[in-house]
Amino acid sequence: MDATSDAPESRYYQSQGLRLHFTDWGNPSAPPLILVHGGLDHARSWDHLAQALRANFHVVAPDLRGHGQSAWATGSSYSLADHVYDLTGLVKAAGFEQVALVGHSMGGMVSLTYAGAFPKAVSRLVVLDGVTNFPARRVKPADVRIADWAGDLDKFAQRKIHRYASVADGAERILHRNPRLTRAQAMHLATHGLKRNEDGTYSWKFDPYLRARAPYRLSLEDHVELWSRIACPTLLVSASESFLPDPEKAGVLKHFKQAELAKIKGAGHWLQHDKPDEVRELIKRFLGQ
Repeated sequence: MDATSDAPESRYYQSQGLRLHFTDWGNPSAPPLILVHGGLDHARSWDHLAQALRANFHVVAPDLRGHGQSAWATGSSYSLADHVYDLTGLVKAAGFEQVALVGHSMGGMVSLTYAGAFPKAVSRLVVLDGVTNFPARRVKPADVRIADWAGDLDKFAQRKIHRYASVADGAERILHRNPRLTRAQAMHLATHGLKRNEDGTYSWKFDPYLRARAPYRLSLEDHVELWSRIACPTLLVSASESFLPDPEKAGVLKHFKQAELAKIKGAGHWLQHDKPDEVRELIKRFLGQ
């Protein structure tokens, strides 16, 4: 693919029998960089950042299973471990040996887990408001987690998929969720996040079962152990107006070998959209561009 092309190339690979999609922004002779989106999001939400980094990196951005143009998992198998396995498959499919990772929210947890499990495979790691496990966090007992999960699956099986009359209506829903966005940003996210139905209406591409949290999750001790195994320089980026706790106050940094924290003021959880230029420059400096 031509590194000066405006749009990325769509590519696919197989993982656990699922056909998974990723965007490839070209420049294959450059160091590889993988951008991992968060829950209920999609690969094209990274376009602004990918366009800024593609001159110096071979940028790829996957649609995680159940998201975007990737297949939905029969039986709603959407655990953190499933996403990490898919990431190992993407690295192999793209022919990468060592990669830099940038992950947002759930994609940040996927990136952290991958970097801890395969420390030699990651050169640099950036996590955008994606540390969702904290030393002080209380975890529900196993029986409660299983009961909640079973109830969620029953609920989603009966739930009707919401249909929008137009892409613009979907963009309005995104703006309602994050009023910091510009209308152009919301339209871009909706254009790539919606699919057209046979009746002419539009629905979100993500699998509704993604909302059901798997009861079989890594423990806090597991996460802390994985963080301590990460060998590469790590940048944790928090947002001043996020609903997640401040990683520094939560005592997260002490569990990393070489991590630093950056804070983005005036931004919420979707900080790469709220303060795109500031986040872009921060990442470029950290990656040594």
